[in-house]
Amino acid sequence: MKKYITFGEIMLRLKPPNWERFFQSPLLEATFGGGEANVAVGLAQFGLNASYVSVIPDNPIGDACIGELKKQGVDTSFVVRRGNRLGIYFLEAGANQRPSKVIYDRSHSAIAETKPGDINWDKVFNGASWFHISGITPAISLSASELSIEAVKKAREKGITISCDLNFRKKLWRYGKPAPEVMGELVKYIDIAIGNEEDCQKSLGVKADIDIESGELKVNKYQELTDKILGLYPNIKKIAITLRESYSASQNGWSAVLNNKKEFLISKKYEIRNIIDRVGAGDTFSAGLIYGFNHLNNDQETLEFAVAASCLMHSLPGDLPLLSVEEVKNLAGGTGSGRVQR
Repeated sequence: MKKYITFGEIMLRLKPPNWERFFQSPLLEATFGGGEANVAVGLAQFGLNASYVSVIPDNPIGDACIGELKKQGVDTSFVVRRGNRLGIYFLEAGANQRPSKVIYDRSHSAIAETKPGDINWDKVFNGASWFHISGITPAISLSASELSIEAVKKAREKGITISCDLNFRKKLWRYGKPAPEVMGELVKYIDIAIGNEEDCQKSLGVKADIDIESGELKVNKYQELTDKILGLYPNIKKIAITLRESYSASQNGWSAVLNNKKEFLISKKYEIRNIIDRVGAGDTFSAGLIYGFNHLNNDQETLEFAVAASCLMHSLPGDLPLLSVEEVKNLAGGTGSGRVQR
């Protein structure tokens, strides 16, 4: 069975119940999540051999974190146990016209203090066929960015397919280097790029005339943007971009496009109402693409699978995409009524 590797930081997620404000009541729900860990869980749920690489403290919080990943079918044997703390993020879920808020508390986390040479990539990549990383880990610290670049270079040496979610997090890029400088170097080694219009522009410094505030997305502008990125980075074989039309925090339009240098593909569009939780939707899209590129018939089918998976993720609380291939295929095939399945 093919081996799929993801690498990044997993955090403790603390969230008020339902749609409450921070400390409106003296309760916070504690779960775990983080971009690349979410992808690993998605791949494992889809039946793939997924391994997650990270640096997690050797304490009871770290034990619980690893236990959650194992429960979801993810191999954690490459996790390095060291450091003093697991990063934390606080989430206040928005509703209607009130947006969600995220506050990070991840300075000096275990992975932020890890440097090149601390992970045995030869061992990690032994027998691997796919490696997934994101733009979040390089934003955490200078040493984490150097470790990320070390990882993609080693994966490229071994001929492993590399996907990268360009995730731009403006609250994290604070250690002196701008995102385009770091990410511009990292993406020279990848095969598949994933993101949204902000990720592409702010992570890579690529300009595009796209107005996401108008509520109406012009698909031809995304073709221009993806063509530009493929021209700047000829090593990238395919790029997929999610299109979110945010009417409110509770209602979004959701679709995606994919440019494989031969075709510019557009998915069907979902109108998502009464959003439960949108965190992790992009990671689910990445997991859907990785599954599709390896197990479905063509890029259009892959794009539809990924969009359907990430659409369903909006119905689940928490970061982790607890979805099956069957239910994703059912939605992609047109079964989206939400009727009870008996």
